[in-house]
Amino acid sequence: MDDNTADADAVVIGSGPSGAIMTYTLAEAGFKVVCLEQGDWVNPSDYPGNKPEWELLIQKQWAHDPNVRQFASDYPLDVSASAIAPSMFNGVGGSTVYYGAEWPRLLPSDFHVRTLDGVADDWPITYAELAPDYDEIDAFMGVSGLGGDPAYPDGLDYPLPPMPIGKGGMRAAAGMNKLGWHWWPGTNAIPSQKFKAMSACARWGVCEWGCPESAKASADIAWWPHALKSGATLVTGARVRRIETRSDGRADAVLWLDRHGVEHRQRANAVVVCANGVGTPRLLLLSDSTAHPDGLGNSSGLVGKNLMLHPNPGVTGYYDDDLDSWKGPSGQNIHSMEFYDTRPEHDFVRGIKMMTLPTPGPLNAIETRREASTFDELWGPAIHHAARSHARGIIWAANTEDLPEEHNRVTLDPKLVDNHGIPAPKVSYTIADNTWKLIKFAVDRMEEVHAASGAAETFPVEVMPDLPGHLLGTARMGNDPATSVVDSYGRMHDSPNVFVADGSVFVTSGSANPTATISALALRIAKNLVRTAKDGTVVR
Repeated sequence: MDDNTADADAVVIGSGPSGAIMTYTLAEAGFKVVCLEQGDWVNPSDYPGNKPEWELLIQKQWAHDPNVRQFASDYPLDVSASAIAPSMFNGVGGSTVYYGAEWPRLLPSDFHVRTLDGVADDWPITYAELAPDYDEIDAFMGVSGLGGDPAYPDGLDYPLPPMPIGKGGMRAAAGMNKLGWHWWPGTNAIPSQKFKAMSACARWGVCEWGCPESAKASADIAWWPHALKSGATLVTGARVRRIETRSDGRADAVLWLDRHGVEHRQRANAVVVCANGVGTPRLLLLSDSTAHPDGLGNSSGLVGKNLMLHPNPGVTGYYDDDLDSWKGPSGQNIHSMEFYDTRPEHDFVRGIKMMTLPTPGPLNAIETRREASTFDELWGPAIHHAARSHARGIIWAANTEDLPEEHNRVTLDPKLVDNHGIPAPKVSYTIADNTWKLIKFAVDRMEEVHAASGAAETFPVEVMPDLPGHLLGTARMGNDPATSVVDSYGRMHDSPNVFVADGSVFVTSGSANPTATISALALRIAKNLVRTAKDGTVVR
């Protein structure tokens, strides 16, 4: 074992958006920070969107599902007991390399679900408390959007103008106007004009598999150059296998394996876990000890529980006229919060966020028919018609609020291991009855707006396999150590120098895409660490 004797003020595990923001904020404040990332840097020239066969490459080599993709940096997932295969990416920038950069915030109601609707739990913080961190993140990243969205409190605006909504967005908006439903130009973490190291969006429409133009605020571009310039250390090819703790329960080192299987120990005054809603509980459960017999921070028994995955239904509609539907961003053209909150006339609680996406390629149009069980009809002229229709399409997709349930969880698989012999995570997840009602409601509403917009044909899918949702809730925050894993600043109740700063801390999921909130929470946690540091040490 290589025992790294150069102690760090903090070691951050994971280089996605929360890890990057945490590392940058601490390094900029003068602390010695080491970030461990099990993947590598990805060269934008390697993204599939640079190649004419990109729609074939995303089926396997660049699939969202790590079990399909099987990069050397990936670890396997046992999803035999899960209705959804989680999407994630291991590499510098984390899953933001793959995200569509949709950038809505949670609404104020999301922080008070128990009070408003009698389900789940309230967050220990409010929208108003998090709003300054949202604003600071938006300004740093160059978020594009249009202020004044009536779904949000007054005063919300963005540093860059909104992306063009295009012909498809205009057509969808016309249908929404006909129905009298809320819509607004989409907010995206994609610069509409050159911003810092990022290019202006060139509208390739392939955002979800890495932006070839370097025009998407993935963490590798938006945060890591600044973190490294501030003096942070980033170690790639570093798979963390456990966090070591002392007899008093506090962490003192992180054990990690390099690409050759050599074990290293990184000592630190504080440990910040940013490994996503599957990787974080896996690591905490792997880090059991005498002081933490059921896993690090698991005295409540809630580590790994309350997994929320945001099942995504969608309805693709094809129209008679050319909508330039291959143009990006993807990303959202427009979004709607019309049905975001609970309504008394519904037989379910909470709601949905709807958004339009482009239909970027001919194979996507063919695949749409396959998902809708009409693939057998695609022979001869029909398949040519389907392929050509991609320029005439609009995808209406929806995030459905996924309420926390303890049986939806991440555990350690008793048999499956990664390429270093470390137990793999087992994901157990069922779609709740309330969520199914939301899904069916969303599909009906999206069919309705397509009809109002004049669609010639529509293809509904109740759970879109290529949009498998988000990873939230498995190390939830709260004030009571008996019912939560960390406090409102991400500090572990059981181990006060261990922090969680990713989507694991979500109490409820909302139905807004979560990365803006994950980022704002990470900044809030990082600033509190800086503020409470004593004698130059990141520890209480």
